[in-house]
Amino acid sequence: MPHPKTVENMIKCAGPIECALLPSLIHVTETAAIAASYQMGKGNKNYADQVSVEAMRRMMNTLDFKGVIKIGEGERDEAPMLFIGEEVGTGKGDIVVDIAVDPLEGTNLTADGIPGSISVMAMAEPGGLFHGPDVYMDKIVVGPDVVRYEKEHPDEKIDLDAPVIKNLEIVAKALDRDIGEIVVVILDRERHTNKIEEIRATGARVSLVSDGDLMPGVSTAVRGSGIHVVMGSGGSGEAVLTAAAIKILGGKVLARLILPTVANGGSEEDIEAEKAEKMPRLATMGITEDNINDVLDTDKLVPGKDFIFAASGVTNGQFLNQVNLFGGGDARVHSISMGSSGVVKLTDSIYIGDKEQTPLRL
Repeated sequence: MPHPKTVENMIKCAGPIECALLPSLIHVTETAAIAASYQMGKGNKNYADQVSVEAMRRMMNTLDFKGVIKIGEGERDEAPMLFIGEEVGTGKGDIVVDIAVDPLEGTNLTADGIPGSISVMAMAEPGGLFHGPDVYMDKIVVGPDVVRYEKEHPDEKIDLDAPVIKNLEIVAKALDRDIGEIVVVILDRERHTNKIEEIRATGARVSLVSDGDLMPGVSTAVRGSGIHVVMGSGGSGEAVLTAAAIKILGGKVLARLILPTVANGGSEEDIEAEKAEKMPRLATMGITEDNINDVLDTDKLVPGKDFIFAASGVTNGQFLNQVNLFGGGDARVHSISMGSSGVVKLTDSIYIGDKEQTPLRL
């Protein structure tokens, strides 16, 4: 009798990065999330970010790999650690990775005790993550149902330059829903005023978030999340991290770099000043005024073949609960980790600091 297909072949196809580091990746994000959770609701976003950065870096430096931060806390002269170009890991072994990190995505959310903050990171082989500059990306994120629909209807594709109504019509047909049932998440920013009006004019429902559209982007590929599309401009690093998860889950990201002054409708003088400041650095990454407007799809944002992603909740979110602290160093944290082989793990971890007062409950 033939044995039924199992996940064995999938596990065998996992690359060396996934095999070596995926089990440890949530230890890194969970360490950062727990550190940040002690500052939840205390109103100091900078200190919450600082402790999460320090905790993430300490934990990463216990792991045997050679890593370089490609998307991090900023340039070397702007960030004391996890800066772009910093080398992390013990340096032992043969695993070499590029890394994108956001130790605390949603610093304001943590400081104010508002849902949606996470600790998140991704790793890939060298060159496997888009080396995004510290500017914005205008993006649209959809789930695998839309990707499948596009394959079946090659003349109907999501387009970053298309009117909102056209893109939402495609999403609605792909999900077999009315447009009025579609939920679009977008950052609550003045620069999005016109786009929000366009979305509402279609009849679709808008969900405004004050910060943190990374996990809503991932949620477009999760059935039952209640989120179907993410639109609007935000940080380029967050777009790359979203793309890492979405590529594993079978969804799609389209994005375009945009200078903050352009996105926010700045004056010509302000735009030119920002160009003078930032374009020389962008040129070192191969980004010029001739190609800055090029559309980057999921595979351009994450060209890697062997890559991993992990996120841990700090405050409550779409499907990650907030860290619970029990005293004595005990903590419970929810995480998601995934690898390019297709494995996705939802983890509920309890760290027992006081073994005489275990926080385990049935």
